Amino acid sequence: MTSEEVIFAKIKVLPPNLKEEAIHFIEFLETKIKPQTKRKSLKGSLSHLNIKISDDDIREARNEMWRGYTQDTEDEK
Repeated sequence: MTSEEVIFAKIKVLPPNLKEEAIHFIEFLETKIKPQTKRKSLKGSLSHLNIKISDDDIREARNEMWRGYTQDTEDEK
């Protein structure tokens, strides 16, 4: 008996709600074998807008947003 036949025989006896769960699990397994597309960096995605954001700009925005909530933000005034 091939593995496909074994899987089919086991799924055949399951109740409908577990068959649906088996389908979802198989779809999950399929995602493991599909080649994943390489993610674009945010800078590359927005390069056509000619926005120049420096590390200092990011640090300043982060500190402004989190000031008072975390201990690691710089104490700028």
